[in-house]
Amino acid sequence: MKLITFRHNGISRIGAIHQKEVVDLHAAYKALLTYEGKIRAREIADAFVPADMTGFLQGGKESLELAKKASDYALIYREDAGYKLVYALDEVKVEAPVPAPGKMICVGHNYREHILEMKRELPPFPVVFAKFANTVIGPQDDIPFYPISEQLDYEAEFAFVIGKRARNVSQTEALDYVAGYTIVNDVTYRDLQRRTLQWLQGKTVEGSAPMGPWLITADELQNPSGLEVVLTVNGEERQRSNTANLVFSVQYLVEFLSNLMTLEPGDVILTGTPGGVGVARDPQVFLKHGDVVKIEIDQIGALENQVSAVKVEAEVKR
Repeated sequence: MKLITFRHNGISRIGAIHQKEVVDLHAAYKALLTYEGKIRAREIADAFVPADMTGFLQGGKESLELAKKASDYALIYREDAGYKLVYALDEVKVEAPVPAPGKMICVGHNYREHILEMKRELPPFPVVFAKFANTVIGPQDDIPFYPISEQLDYEAEFAFVIGKRARNVSQTEALDYVAGYTIVNDVTYRDLQRRTLQWLQGKTVEGSAPMGPWLITADELQNPSGLEVVLTVNGEERQRSNTANLVFSVQYLVEFLSNLMTLEPGDVILTGTPGGVGVARDPQVFLKHGDVVKIEIDQIGALENQVSAVKVEAEVKR
């Protein structure tokens, strides 16, 4: 399934993409339960197919199977007691599939060509840092460019989302703990990043993690290796690689990270960026107001966002 978080009439909920339509999965499952004569339909729907993505992912494969049945029901009946179960895609605002991840763990220096362009050696262990939930924006949002820097850079990232609690998981079992895959742009303020040895400052500015356009569930994308990754700016190719070139695979990262910490459903892991980032080019090239950044990854789709400068209002002294 292609799972999304969408907003309609000010209310956020999870959905499934079907061609150019969106099924409201929570409403559809509640309608299905009512059709089946369940007395506590609302309470059961809240428990098994809740309206928020993290809650839904906590239900694991059982919730996913119930959501599939609900989607099939909704596409037949389309309305229930006057409430819509299916929306046209252009009727809703598509948000980041996981709008508020508990953890966003990023892996640096994980594509061989990127490591070489940054003039570093292959790391013996993953380089790990974090972004926070404040950075997450959706596929229909602009990337805010705050006037705290002149070095706004792009980073195409293949990301995976944890689907069940993982602690000390082996590589052979790792993919069973992955709910699905998405795209993230690890937007970076380079001069802020390099103020200190720690990268956090340049990675956690508001709106610096566009995510989407949806979450492809792991039953549909069963092999995370061999996927082409391409980033363009205003149609000009800047990055191209393949997830087969990852130094540390998805399986390795699940094992490595789950030995450090407990991974929870809804945690998002960014697997690293290919070569071609703006700071490593000669001459260097950074994003500016109006630039359109598009990331395409095989079997997932495309994430496209425009850069928008944020104006700071002059302080008025009274």
